[in-house]
Amino acid sequence: MDKLNRSLYLAFIWSSVLLFIVFYPMLISIYVFLPLLIGVMGYVFIQGIEKGKTRYIFVAIIYFINLEVNLSLPFFLIFISSLLVYVLFYHSLLYFRKCRICRPVLSVLLIDVVYLGSLLSYDFIFQTNSIVLDNILLYSLIVDLLIVVIL
Repeated sequence: MDKLNRSLYLAFIWSSVLLFIVFYPMLISIYVFLPLLIGVMGYVFIQGIEKGKTRYIFVAIIYFINLEVNLSLPFFLIFISSLLVYVLFYHSLLYFRKCRICRPVLSVLLIDVVYLGSLLSYDFIFQTNSIVLDNILLYSLIVDLLIVVIL
């Protein structure tokens, strides 16, 4: 019976994750006060690469694509920003092994800053206006950091 309970539990968790990935970006496009969770999913993506878990990578990429499509953001820019943070900065953060909170917080902060810089560069190069810099982006960054600290 224990094996049946575990399989039901895993099925419930993965269906919840799937529902979150599919419907949360749609809710963000309707309710602008909801946080984007770019940093959290970027950290999940990096952890998937680091630990070799393809499920984490798949979940993060589907979330990125769904978010970019629903908010009309440049395609694959979140994915590229997360990969840039992983390649350029993440291995430097491994020096924070003893501090269990420093590496996730710094990773999320770097992912958010690199993505914002990439998005502003994209807007400048192509003379578009993808985002408006206001307090909602700061709120989204703070919520990203809080979620990583809690998890």
